[in-house]
Amino acid sequence: MGGMHYFWWIFWIFLVGVLAFYGWGRSKNRQPSSRETPHAVLQRRLADGELTPEEYEKRKALLDRDGTRS
Repeated sequence: MGGMHYFWWIFWIFLVGVLAFYGWGRSKNRQPSSRETPHAVLQRRLADGELTPEEYEKRKALLDRDGTRS
């Protein structure tokens, strides 16, 4: 009977480990890369239809302006 108690502890620890390793709430959609540049994010958002071409141009101009100051 005592062996069953240890089995359940091992089972739950294993389950939590698997969920943590594979990402608890990872969505099925494409995840943006952590190395994605701001310009690449803008281009992706334009391609996905999240931004209009006018919004894209305004934000790109801001990025270009801020990039020359640094």
